[in-house]
Amino acid sequence: MDSLRLISKSIKIEGTPFGSSHQRNQIFLKSVAFFLLIGLAYRFLITNSTVSPVPTVRSSPESLPPDPSGLTAITQTPASVDSPANITTIASQNVSTKCDIFIGNWVPDPSGPIYTNVSCRHIQDYQNCLKNGRPDVNYLRWRWQPRDCDLPRFNPEQFLDNMRNKWLAFIGDSISRNHVQSLLCILSQVEEVEDIFHDKEYKSRIWRFPSYNFTLSVIWSPFLVKAETFENGVPFSDIRVHLDKLDQKWTDQYINFDYVVISGGKWFLKTTIFHENNTVTGCHYCQGKNNMTELGYLYSYRKVLRLVLDFVAEPNHKAQVLFRTTTPDHFENGEWDSGGFCNRTMPFTEGSEGEMKSEDVSMRDIELEEFYKTTTTQQEGSNSNIVLLDTTSMSLLRPDGHPGPYRYPNPFAGLKNKELNQVQNDCLHWCLPGPIDSWNDLMVEVMLNRERQRRE
Repeated sequence: MDSLRLISKSIKIEGTPFGSSHQRNQIFLKSVAFFLLIGLAYRFLITNSTVSPVPTVRSSPESLPPDPSGLTAITQTPASVDSPANITTIASQNVSTKCDIFIGNWVPDPSGPIYTNVSCRHIQDYQNCLKNGRPDVNYLRWRWQPRDCDLPRFNPEQFLDNMRNKWLAFIGDSISRNHVQSLLCILSQVEEVEDIFHDKEYKSRIWRFPSYNFTLSVIWSPFLVKAETFENGVPFSDIRVHLDKLDQKWTDQYINFDYVVISGGKWFLKTTIFHENNTVTGCHYCQGKNNMTELGYLYSYRKVLRLVLDFVAEPNHKAQVLFRTTTPDHFENGEWDSGGFCNRTMPFTEGSEGEMKSEDVSMRDIELEEFYKTTTTQQEGSNSNIVLLDTTSMSLLRPDGHPGPYRYPNPFAGLKNKELNQVQNDCLHWCLPGPIDSWNDLMVEVMLNRERQRRE
């Protein structure tokens, strides 16, 4: 401030403001110079003082320094702007409003998965590709990148904290089981689960994370409605599907659920006989047996999805429902039972490679039609408790992510060259770790986005 006083004393204003024109011009010029000098002195003083820098908010986990373990941070830290949990939340707030997170490409990810087949005990043998001898590992180093935005990485600790005292259920077929095992592997890096229940065949199961009182379950219901595949322990050659009766294995528990991931799938392509009102009304792929009417799998799929969506949309049902779309397979040169295989080692790219089979296209069309029909009738969709989890496009681009022949350990051991093509491939389910882990990134974003819409 002394420097300011010296500057002001050096400027002498002569005469009065009512003097001559020449004097008034001098006064004006001196005043301008005075204020300019004051401004320069102020800037000089401010820039020489110490000011704390404004922290930069990072909007995606990619901007964080790499964790040596390859895991998203799972250590408990105080909440701050730069904490991984808050970064995920901040980024998440801007994702779904900017772009369609279901459209994009797979991009290289050197960090790889956050778990391994060694660190997770929940991998089914059929999907434990590394243990079974799959030689390549490049399929592990990709992440899903939406076309017009960044998608936050799944943060297992934050997810568990958000799921405290809640119940998440997966309802469907073996792809649902594949998905829940992926989620278990990720969450078990924070806390190991307690096994609460399993059925005789371990197809339906319940787990609990004790520190969070979070319950996770998978319910085996491949048709979502009542289906009879056995009688007195003997399998039917044709499956009897009751298109007007939901499967009580999941409906009887539904009141307990806070979140539900539900889906149909490939079982509808099997030979099935349709029952409605306790009467046989038709079939799919029954090849003229007993003079039944061939109605086709699209008939049964639409009927079932309509029944399911009407049930979960009932006003007295509290659960938030994520309706997952169909999963395309990648069998080439045949199907699972006719020599089909999948030996690719790189993802496809959007728009240039990979086409869905006609069955998958038709099933997806029905899924979208019935989904939008439901949401538009629920007060223009604004208060709908049903959201879409569209994993079809991202899955189509990953022909490299399946077990292929590595469903069993060392599948080619002892075989001669002419016998190699006799090894059965799995080109529908996913290796763990593998591409299905990224489904959880989308799942969390969809869940968080819906919660925000509810609050607003």
